[in-house]
Amino acid sequence: MGTPSFAVPVLKALLSNGYNVVACVTQPDRKRGRGGKVTYSEVKKVALKNNISVLQPERIKNKDVVDQLIKTGANLFVTCAYGQILSQKVLDVPTYGCINVHASLLPKYRGAAPIHHAILQGEKTTGITTMMTDIGMDTGDILEKQEINIEENMTVEELHDILSLVGSELLIKTLQKYESDSLNRKPQDGTKATYAPMLKKEDGIINWAKRSVDIHNQIRGLYPWPGCYTTFKGKRLKIVKANYSVKTSNLHPGTILLSSKEKIEVACLIGTLNILLLQFDNKQKMAVEKCYHNIAKGSVLGE
Repeated sequence: MGTPSFAVPVLKALLSNGYNVVACVTQPDRKRGRGGKVTYSEVKKVALKNNISVLQPERIKNKDVVDQLIKTGANLFVTCAYGQILSQKVLDVPTYGCINVHASLLPKYRGAAPIHHAILQGEKTTGITTMMTDIGMDTGDILEKQEINIEENMTVEELHDILSLVGSELLIKTLQKYESDSLNRKPQDGTKATYAPMLKKEDGIINWAKRSVDIHNQIRGLYPWPGCYTTFKGKRLKIVKANYSVKTSNLHPGTILLSSKEKIEVACLIGTLNILLLQFDNKQKMAVEKCYHNIAKGSVLGE
């Protein structure tokens, strides 16, 4: 059970390691983009290429869907970024339960967007947890964990790709231990839980009256979606890549301190942000060396 590209390495790992995947459950086809073209989920694309039966229920908890799941004959469910909460009736279908691949070191960052929130909070490490799924939101017993470092300028996109591969490898390790009855299940400590709710476009609005390191983390943590943006002369300006300095200016947050081929330096409440790559509305992304002359020193962003 999975939907986006993050889940694809998990499915491929199951297939390449000889597991009999009797069905894939993924989200229904959706219309996307301005043209409203119907698109398949990334998991569905891989499933079809491998002649695997695909189920796409709007609500997986419905009785007819549970009946379909029973008919697959699956004795173990594996979930990874599926996108729906499983009911107890669904969890009761497989003889050996349901294993979930989650992109955080549980109990930290339970929920829909753990990779984003780890970067938003300035974490230096994150990882993958495999767990037994229960009816709570990422509350089941922990099976295995693998920790990785988050580099200072790493974006969600980069971290996503690393974790998806780590997740596929950790799942196979988990399954092998499960088969040999050598897993050490550990209940989660709910008092240490933190949450990673779904993101909204508004989360990308930059408030310059914050620390530069926090804005830097916001830019990294929301790229490529929903992206971070401010306004310049009343028009939206997307900040794609930046770094920061602890050097603080006494000018109003959002004021341009320097506009050069190398960077556009912006005053923050504490520290300064150095914009390196940006995007004007309806334009392509561009390095500051191509547009710095349009953003003069002394201009104020966000007003």
